[in-house]
Amino acid sequence: MLNIVIFGAPGSGKGTQSARIVEKYGLNHISTGDVLRAEIKNGTELGKTANEYISNGQLIPDALMIDILASVFDSFKDSKGVIFDGFPRTIAQAEALKKMLKERGQEVSIMLDLEVPEDELMVRLIKRGQETGRADDNEETIKKRLVVYHSQTAPLIDWYKNDGKYCHINGLGTMDGIFADICKAVDAI
Repeated sequence: MLNIVIFGAPGSGKGTQSARIVEKYGLNHISTGDVLRAEIKNGTELGKTANEYISNGQLIPDALMIDILASVFDSFKDSKGVIFDGFPRTIAQAEALKKMLKERGQEVSIMLDLEVPEDELMVRLIKRGQETGRADDNEETIKKRLVVYHSQTAPLIDWYKNDGKYCHINGLGTMDGIFADICKAVDAI
């Protein structure tokens, strides 16, 4: 199976490129953001708990995310693989994901890091907020999310480098150009 972690700061294009990867390679897609937004919209207890963290620009607790992830992963039958979008976000989550996959005879095939300068991220997220009405795409919350990203999530780059799974992707340019770089990396594994 082809299991891909797509990685990058908020606004780096993970969702856009994930959709293209899913279509080309026939993978299942797990977007923790989409899963959590659905729970919030449906007013579930998980959604209410998650919303408290998200509205403050904080990450969801690891144990909660791993339980959600394992459940969604196990629901895919005859899968060619999965793209993990928005997870892991911490080293503890990466270790938990590695353990969860190993228990199922699987592993992460590659971690794609979409790198985009912070000023461009701010422009993209403000625009996305205006177009979609996403409440967390406002300047104050974006700044909090980027601080969390740099302090808690960016250290995953070195973790995946040490694990031999890291691949840098320039997240600036055309969507097609970025996708071509992703395909080269995926096809090489």
